[in-house]
Amino acid sequence: MWKKGADMMTKYPELPVNKLRFTCDENLFHFETTASISPLDVMIGQKRAVKAVEFGLFAKNHGYNIFISGLVGTGKITYAKAAVAKVAKEQERPGDWCYVNNFKNSSQPIALLLPAGMGHVFCKDIEGLIEDIKTEVGKVFSSDDYESAKNNTIKSFQERRTLIIDSFNEKASENGILPQWSTTGFVGMPMKDGKTLTPEEFQSLEKEEREATEKKILAVHEKAMEVVRRMQELEREMREEIRKLDGKVGLFAAGSMIDEVRQKYQDHSAVVEYLEAVKEDVVKNINDFKNSSGDDDHSNPLAFLKKNTQDSIRDKYKVNLLVDNRELKGAPVIVEANPTYYNLVGRVEYETRMGMVSTDFTMIKAGALHKANGGYLILNVRDVLTNIGAWEALKRILKTQKLFVENLSEQYGMMAMASLKPQPVPINVKVILIGNPYLYYLMYNYDEDFCKLFKIHADFDTQMDSNMDNVQKMAEFISSAIESKKLKHFDRSAVARVVEYSCRLAGSQKKLTTRFSEVVKILCEADIWATMNQNDIVTGEHVKQAIEEKKYRSNKYEEHLQEMVADGKLMIDTKDKKIGQVNGLAVMAVGEHMFGKPSRITANTYMGKSGIVNIERETKMSGTSHTKGVLILSGYIGQKYAQKYPLALTASLTFEQLYGGIDGDSASSTELYALLSSLASVPIKQSIAVTGSVNQKGEVQPIGGVTEKIEGFFSICKMRGLTGEQGVMIPHQNVDELVLNDEVIEAVKQGQFHIYTVKTIDEGIELLTDVPAGECRVDGTYPPGSIHYLVTQKLKEYTDSFITLSKAAADAKH
Repeated sequence: MWKKGADMMTKYPELPVNKLRFTCDENLFHFETTASISPLDVMIGQKRAVKAVEFGLFAKNHGYNIFISGLVGTGKITYAKAAVAKVAKEQERPGDWCYVNNFKNSSQPIALLLPAGMGHVFCKDIEGLIEDIKTEVGKVFSSDDYESAKNNTIKSFQERRTLIIDSFNEKASENGILPQWSTTGFVGMPMKDGKTLTPEEFQSLEKEEREATEKKILAVHEKAMEVVRRMQELEREMREEIRKLDGKVGLFAAGSMIDEVRQKYQDHSAVVEYLEAVKEDVVKNINDFKNSSGDDDHSNPLAFLKKNTQDSIRDKYKVNLLVDNRELKGAPVIVEANPTYYNLVGRVEYETRMGMVSTDFTMIKAGALHKANGGYLILNVRDVLTNIGAWEALKRILKTQKLFVENLSEQYGMMAMASLKPQPVPINVKVILIGNPYLYYLMYNYDEDFCKLFKIHADFDTQMDSNMDNVQKMAEFISSAIESKKLKHFDRSAVARVVEYSCRLAGSQKKLTTRFSEVVKILCEADIWATMNQNDIVTGEHVKQAIEEKKYRSNKYEEHLQEMVADGKLMIDTKDKKIGQVNGLAVMAVGEHMFGKPSRITANTYMGKSGIVNIERETKMSGTSHTKGVLILSGYIGQKYAQKYPLALTASLTFEQLYGGIDGDSASSTELYALLSSLASVPIKQSIAVTGSVNQKGEVQPIGGVTEKIEGFFSICKMRGLTGEQGVMIPHQNVDELVLNDEVIEAVKQGQFHIYTVKTIDEGIELLTDVPAGECRVDGTYPPGSIHYLVTQKLKEYTDSFITLSKAAADAKH
């Protein structure tokens, strides 16, 4: 006699309560509240990632930038900031960067590097120097000595001019021509007997005399042109002499002040060279300083379009302090939240006046790479990739180690306009990119520069081992979060419940989650419930309430589905037995809420040659994994039952009332049970729901979402009334992933709900039918009455009938 009913249940005992969830013993904690716990000062659960980051921060070779990957909430950004700040604090401050005018080519400003803090001083020194020069030059050029020297120069040239004119006039008179000088030029008047002739008198002269006089006038005119040219040369010589005098006086006035500043920066060759250029330019343009006050041309209606001399002088010699590191303590750590092209590499701004656009070196603005130069730059890789030009610019800078400030529109050919080309700044920065693993592998495979520039990959895990050390560190993390978020302190029971919740988030009794943002969310909500209940300390009940309320806010659609089951609109049986029908378990996700959704799976079998027909696949509602799972069933059936004769089977499998797509192979064992039940004509208990995938050898394989699947079926059973016979059958490998809620555990404890584990299809079919599966005997047959025996008989019957019908059809044809 085969074991049936209760005996079969005894053969496969259910899981005990202590296997259904990790329970944190609050007596493990040696504190009353978190007020007595030291906040956590290390990263927990990410040993591999932490070591990778530490190595990357230590490596100074080119290309050892860091990519930190992991899911949202695993603490990547928080850790990156803390780790980088710790290392940067011990390093030297980088220098200040300034841009100054290039007096030889103003479109190519010069970059100067000064020790940290000296850039600000240099700006003030140059600003003060220019003001002093303007003041001193004004004094010197308004002095009596300068006026005397200038007047002497002018007088000397006037005397030489007078001599030239007098000499010319004398010779002209000797030739009978009276020279007449005017602002419009020279006119020679004919003379006779010491008197100037009128035009009428001149015309009345004899022809020969008149012609001779005309020749004399022409000759005098030619000499007059030479005199004019000579006087113009004298004017130029006079202006040059005055310019030299002004330069000499200007150098006397400004040179000593510039030399004094140069002496202060004598150890910085680039600054010394710049100050020499300033001296040359000041001397060359000394008139700008002479006329630096009260020179605005108010009579010019377009004067407002240009800067006055005061502004021009100030901007021309101004120092543009691009990066000021005087307040830094160690190397800079820059977190750029909006890494656009210009926010990364800097920009040259423009000034518009009445439609006219202009710019100069004072309008060069620093980008994040300028500010992070000599230190660290933290970026979100997704933000970099979604901003036009940002990723290519970042790669180019990291490859060349030079930072050019360029106009993005010019690079893409969108606009061509005169602009500055500032001298590039040498870059020494370590970039830390933060993103998800998908982006890392995508860039690694499709961007040839990526693996050369980001040689360190720190991958943050979502789980850590649930051991005593990590549990204690989790308590310290809770204390840290309470301190940073200004929450009420948690007692031991609250900490224990949070640890259990962390275990549930990890989906394993042996793991704790490292998605700390989810943990912090529960801490904050538990604090709110404690406040609403007017409690000063957060207890375990507050944590449980926070978890339940959080679920309640998200499970509207889960409740709607349960209502549909209660109303009979979604047909799920939780009692009796049915042939070819099994309750399968699936998982649905709505936002952050996941829940189990039972589904009725049915199988019909009949004679034919189509094999197993997956209705979902035929209607294009089946994903690749689900299709694979169904195809595996054909391999199992063929290996198990078609060793001696061919199959003449057609079987249809479907998820009833499924109107969306389905994927995953977690229902493949369930479908096989329905198939075997239909072939053997043995009914299956509807009180037990099933999950688990299967391979071709009939071994049950683990699946995901086991906790949610069990709780989903339990909710329906509870809604209809627990009978003590309901339960769930799961793969034995999923036992350590069970983190069931209190309701399910209490029902199991009271014997109202059962959870069974199986390793093979044989074990599962026996549990579902109370009929032995049957072991294959030496002759290849199965014991009569067993499941496999009944299936074999049905398949043989199909085959015999098919052969008979085929012969009859062939005979009829002939």
